[in-house]
Amino acid sequence: MTFPMKLGAVIITMGNRPDELLALLDSVTAQHGDRIEVVVVGNGAPVPDVPAGVRTVELPENLGIPRGRNVGIEAFGPGGADVDALLFLDDDGLLPNRDTAELCRQAFAADPKLGIVTFRIADPDTGATQRRHVPRLRAADPMRSSRVTTFLGGANAVRTRVIAEVGPLPEDFFYAHEETDLAWRALDAGWMIDYRADMVLNHPTTAPSRHAVYHRMVARNRVWLARRNLPAPLVPLYLGVWLLLTLVRRPSAPALKAWFGGFGEGWTTPCGPRRPMKWRTVWRLTRLGRPPVI
Repeated sequence: MTFPMKLGAVIITMGNRPDELLALLDSVTAQHGDRIEVVVVGNGAPVPDVPAGVRTVELPENLGIPRGRNVGIEAFGPGGADVDALLFLDDDGLLPNRDTAELCRQAFAADPKLGIVTFRIADPDTGATQRRHVPRLRAADPMRSSRVTTFLGGANAVRTRVIAEVGPLPEDFFYAHEETDLAWRALDAGWMIDYRADMVLNHPTTAPSRHAVYHRMVARNRVWLARRNLPAPLVPLYLGVWLLLTLVRRPSAPALKAWFGGFGEGWTTPCGPRRPMKWRTVWRLTRLGRPPVI
């Protein structure tokens, strides 16, 4: 006898989008199949009023995105063990289709090595998907599903066995690249990641640079990502490529100053445990279209 996969959902909020949060919760409740248990984490802010049955956790201060999501994971038992997979959803997102949860269950059931599913993010008004929201180099066609090497933080489902095996999100990252850190560890452990164009999260079109800490965190965390996960010969190559790409994009002087500040910080501050991926994982990433030098 087989049993349906049990899903949970983790949503972190700063408490400043109560209407959007309620709409998202309604869209989770409307999903076909068994009920999805939801935990909303107030990351340094009170959680707005939520429907009965939704659990809440309020943190006294903003601990950052990865730590906030890890708190949500632990609300489902150690490593999220009370459920088979967790949806991680942005509080201003919305699941427009009622079959997304069932598609997740079917995907995980059909492929025992599938560890993470990342959804397509679409603007609710235009239906457009930003290029940066397609987690592969060949991103011209967002309607094409494929195997990928990373995932989107606020629009995904993760099998909790992955978290139990490779650990949670890297908490010190605070914001930026924490998904790639987990993705690389999962791929190194033999799991796969799928981008599914038919699993949609509606989310307003935004620019990541709206966050005041964006340029510093992106640079610092990219250095940490390399120091933690890459074989030693690839660390300078990977970071050198990203240094050149950053210069080619010609950011503003304040942005570039913040970026270089973060880049230096990444070399001089602790990055957490170093567990370099196997060379066969490097080859695997390369075959999937994204060698870990870019």
